[in-house]
Amino acid sequence: MELSSCNLCPRLCGARRTAQEGGGFCRMGADAVVARAALHMWEEPCLSGTRGSGTVFFTGCTLGCVFCQNYQISTERAVGKRLSPQQLSDLFLQLEQQGAHNINLVSPTPFVPVIRQALLLRRPSVPVVYNTGGYERVETLRSLEGLIDIYLPDLKYLSPELAQTYSGAANYPEAARAAVLEMARQTGPAVFDESGIMQRGTIVRHLLLPSHTRNTADVLRWLAANLPEGVLVSLMSQYIPWGRAADFPEINRRVTKREYDKVQDLLFSLGLDGYVQQRSSALKDFIPTFRLEGLEKFSES
Repeated sequence: MELSSCNLCPRLCGARRTAQEGGGFCRMGADAVVARAALHMWEEPCLSGTRGSGTVFFTGCTLGCVFCQNYQISTERAVGKRLSPQQLSDLFLQLEQQGAHNINLVSPTPFVPVIRQALLLRRPSVPVVYNTGGYERVETLRSLEGLIDIYLPDLKYLSPELAQTYSGAANYPEAARAAVLEMARQTGPAVFDESGIMQRGTIVRHLLLPSHTRNTADVLRWLAANLPEGVLVSLMSQYIPWGRAADFPEINRRVTKREYDKVQDLLFSLGLDGYVQQRSSALKDFIPTFRLEGLEKFSES
């Protein structure tokens, strides 16, 4: 595959992307590159269930989050194997056969055309999850309508200044708010099976950053005022200084109990429905390693 002028994400780079190389912000070629494919037990309970979420971690990212826990693949792009649409479809089937409750596409944005091809080749028999940092174009999301069952976006910031400082994307708030509303429109209210496993819907995640409870409060209030009924919110406190966080003293520590309690109380007072992650989840043990797990049988396309 080749993209002569890529505008998949809100950066609107217009970069030419050959199969193997790209000149845009993500610096990825147009072919899908996968760093890990395995059952993952540490998503929200309605996604991980008892058998795990079938996560497919893509290499590269449209954001530049200084604290990214997947820094090795999102920013350094140190691990990854190129897969064709057919191989990607086969990978989804492999995860299904291992018992995955869903196929969970992590950081998929640079590879939407290939993912779309793979899903059109064979629609998985379990829900497909689009797991994203929230920096999306509505036009790109609409190209996936009918193929994605569950959207799992972040809403990281409402402040352009914070978005530029920590993720290199001053237009993140505008883009992410529009993306969240489009995702909610596509999926409608959350639907669960008899075991409590989500089959359709949108869960909006927000990661509490140390020193920035005001940012979290602004995000939660916006969600309470704007989310359609039946869209869930997941407040995460798993932050660990990672990547280049040491260059930013205000976030080079873990979240305190006071910060956690403050935003949790606000979440409850706003009546938002969803999940609250415990502070005990802020452990390095939950950060996956990237050694091409699950990709052993696939040769590079």
